Amino acid sequence: MRQPRLKAPPHLPVAYYHCVSRVVNRDFVLGDAEREQFVKLLRVCEQFCGVRVVTHCVMSNHFHLLLEVPKRPEVLPTDEELLAKLKRTYSGLGLATIRQHLEMLRGAASPADAEAFRETFFARMWDVSAFMKALKQRFTQWFNRQRGRKGTLWEERYRSVLVEGAGEALAAMAAYIDLNPVRASMVAEPEDYRWCGYAEAVVGKRPAVQGLKVVTDTHRGRAVPAGSVLREYRALLYGRGEARGLDEQGRAVRKGFSRTRVDEVLAKKGKLTWGEMLRCRVRYFTDGAVLGSKEFVNAIFAAERQRFGPKRKTGARPLRGVEAANLCALRDLRVQAIG
Repeated sequence: MRQPRLKAPPHLPVAYYHCVSRVVNRDFVLGDAEREQFVKLLRVCEQFCGVRVVTHCVMSNHFHLLLEVPKRPEVLPTDEELLAKLKRTYSGLGLATIRQHLEMLRGAASPADAEAFRETFFARMWDVSAFMKALKQRFTQWFNRQRGRKGTLWEERYRSVLVEGAGEALAAMAAYIDLNPVRASMVAEPEDYRWCGYAEAVVGKRPAVQGLKVVTDTHRGRAVPAGSVLREYRALLYGRGEARGLDEQGRAVRKGFSRTRVDEVLAKKGKLTWGEMLRCRVRYFTDGAVLGSKEFVNAIFAAERQRFGPKRKTGARPLRGVEAANLCALRDLRVQAIG
């Protein structure tokens, strides 16, 4: 029996998760139209569930999301605030039916029944699992209608990493996600790939800019002016020893790093720089369970002590082969952690 998903301790006011899900059989079925629809549904679910998409990247057979999930508020939305949240999710008739039912319960002086009805919606908010379930189900329904198919679209359950919302961790994870199409040699610059958060921010889409502002604010430890967010974030993407090469036309391009190059560096007991790390496939970002400072990872380990055997004394494990002294993971990945 598999363990419940590792989530943030309840005392944290907000939690950050990197979530990854792949198409069944890893088939390349997400074309332009599918990726456009996925992002559209992503924003709908974002508004309904009360989470924030910090950044995202939708590839041909999988997607990456960096989510900000606030703790469930002690004072829940009023009836009108709840209906406003439901407006984009339900049709006019569906919303009217919900309103009528809620008014009927209020009119019948049945506060307990009214709250129980409201809870059917609140149970799907402020929770990473509820958000992912809603998004994947809604996209699957749309996809199946378009293709005339039935059955599941996604491979197994999604993977997630709990990310510290301060210092290097959140910035590294966001940059790693936005650089996915660059690592895959699909584009030379992430802004050229319109299904990622950075590209949306570059063209001025407000939710994407607000998401990246979370990254720059937490990295700087202060509020970054709105007009400086893109410049600050681009520095995180490219500002630390970026590697450049030339394409066939002699234009400067940023390149990924081959498995051979990574092996060479590690064989010499060397470590990859920040820029090199973000150009590689770093399993810590998808399989490390928790990513953050030593203190943050150890705190999560202590809160989830029952998951681990008695021989394990500490939680934080340094990232092997990376110049990221301030970053640790909960899992110690020994086989091809970086490639």
